[in-house]
Amino acid sequence: MAAATRVEDVTATLDRPGGPAFLVVDSIQTMWTDSLEAAPGTVSQLRAAAQALVGLAKRRGTAVLLIGHVTKEGAIAGPKVLEHMVDTVLYFEGERGEAFRILRAVKNRFGPANEIGVFEMAERGLLPVADASALFLAQREEGVAGSVVFAGMEGTRPLLVEIQALVGPATYGTARRAVVGWDPGRLAMVLAVLEARCGLVTGGRDVYLNVAGGLRIAEPAADLAVAAAIVSAMLGAPLPTSTVVFGEVGLAGEVRVVGHAGARLKEAAKLGFRRAVLPEATTAEAPGMEFDGLRRLVELVERLERDRERNPV
Repeated sequence: MAAATRVEDVTATLDRPGGPAFLVVDSIQTMWTDSLEAAPGTVSQLRAAAQALVGLAKRRGTAVLLIGHVTKEGAIAGPKVLEHMVDTVLYFEGERGEAFRILRAVKNRFGPANEIGVFEMAERGLLPVADASALFLAQREEGVAGSVVFAGMEGTRPLLVEIQALVGPATYGTARRAVVGWDPGRLAMVLAVLEARCGLVTGGRDVYLNVAGGLRIAEPAADLAVAAAIVSAMLGAPLPTSTVVFGEVGLAGEVRVVGHAGARLKEAAKLGFRRAVLPEATTAEAPGMEFDGLRRLVELVERLERDRERNPV
């Protein structure tokens, strides 16, 4: 371990016989070279320092891990030049109060991107989680309105996660939208479709949406699960036990087919789920599971309304 921040000092120390095979730079924004007059962290210094370290890695066969600062939104701080120069970009994600941490590959020249590794913070440090779906659902309460299990995909890995919604009257007149773990713009679209195509007015209500466990979901396949959670919370009608939901929602209110349906269903069946709410045109099969196919989003609203009438709270 060394405290040097001048690139020439680092390369001179490492570029010698018997040098280390693995180099960690924490952080790349602190590195600088005396060939430039710019301050550390600027675009020119960042590019020069990265080029020197990449050249060292190729010349000696050294694996180099560059740690970069991130913004409040979770993106790498500064210009995108650093992401273009390296072979792989990894994001280390996780909410401050959660024990889970996600290692996500958003760029990989040597393999598939968008793959994740799930880790749990323990006394001995970060430990890999073998069955992430079971861990994310471990504290889920069944029979609660607004709680839906989403069968998602992270890269090539199926992952079940709980989506929670809470809907209530707006306290100060202006409806509030609070989202954790999902795209706020996507939530606005789903709410607009529910109002325009299904007759559920949410303009005067606060809507809170949370992806339990600190996971961040980006795929459109979560649209139907989010809509189901919101409708369930508005009507006070829990979804049937052991049900998973996935599907994309279009602006016309149609429910669209999504990819990897077979992998999603197999993961759900493995964890004991026996019913799936999904697009009607889905062709995948899973032994022991019942399918509740939807062609339009309004069908989901009608079914939950019937369930509420049969089982009033």
